[in-house]
Amino acid sequence: MSTMFAMLRLTKPADIELSSHDGPLSGRRVVVTGGAGFIGSHLVDALAKEARSVVVVDNLSTGSLSNLSNVRHNPGVVFISGSILDTRLLSTAIAENDIIFHMAAIPSVARSLQDPLASDEVNVHGTLSLLKAAADSRAAHVIFASSSSIYGNSPLLPRLETAVAQPISPYAVSKLAGEHYCEVFTNNFGLQTSVGRFFNVYGPRQNPHTQYSAVIPRFIDAALDGRVLTIYGGGKQSRDFTYVADVVHACLVLAARQSRGVFNVAAGSTICVNDLAKYVLRATDSSAPIRYLPERPGDIRDSAADIGRLQALGYKPQYSIEAGLEKTTDWARVNRSQVPPLAEGQQ
Repeated sequence: MSTMFAMLRLTKPADIELSSHDGPLSGRRVVVTGGAGFIGSHLVDALAKEARSVVVVDNLSTGSLSNLSNVRHNPGVVFISGSILDTRLLSTAIAENDIIFHMAAIPSVARSLQDPLASDEVNVHGTLSLLKAAADSRAAHVIFASSSSIYGNSPLLPRLETAVAQPISPYAVSKLAGEHYCEVFTNNFGLQTSVGRFFNVYGPRQNPHTQYSAVIPRFIDAALDGRVLTIYGGGKQSRDFTYVADVVHACLVLAARQSRGVFNVAAGSTICVNDLAKYVLRATDSSAPIRYLPERPGDIRDSAADIGRLQALGYKPQYSIEAGLEKTTDWARVNRSQVPPLAEGQQ
């Protein structure tokens, strides 16, 4: 296939030339749910260079085809427009021995508090549907994108994967349920699963224009316009911000090592929100003011990751917060005006 994407018509692996790479994903067929989203599209970019073929499944509710512009002419990338709640679609998309990166979800703690049923339907039932389709198709491996939010406000820092989960939002509960389903399908159906608990991912393509936008794209967008940077709470809360390229690297490590279980995916260092705002103002050369509002329900106080388990597999974060913010700011200067708000009903 030489067109941009094939809609609902899959290319058989035999129809695509083998990649020139000889890495662990060379010759493999991979599936990325949510592949037109922020994290998923960066993963697709990397996989398109390594794998034999990449099947992207996305209903574009929070993603955008513009995020896939880097692979639009790649004959090995196939796009399927549809939801992970569509069991027939999943059965069509997933083939035997596939490696599946399950990135699709309704993100945002705040959004889950406003509409917990939607978070549950997509993040829990959608994940269950994906795992069932993968098991039925005898897929080789599922890498599931979970969240550091499952730890809640546990006083134990840094977070260890063995810590007791204390979710305090519907979003966190939905991700924890997905983790448990992964374990159940591994133990009962022989489906190889890995769970990556992502910590505060940021980078290019992250949308700053919705009410649920993450703090870094919001800060950068406001600073570039000279608008107020809003901090909820006192700003002393800490986060382990992780540049998206490091998250992609972690996903590839988990796939290459066929590692089972739960792994923290983070930078392994923290910064408080007050200092983050100062970094952003410096990176954007902005003198925008800072405003403080009351703490939001569902937000955790501190988050820091122990990444020793993932490092033992060969993962090494490459981006400091300064380097990541520089790249993100450079992208935002050029592209942020082209990132549209989500349509009515998608916010």
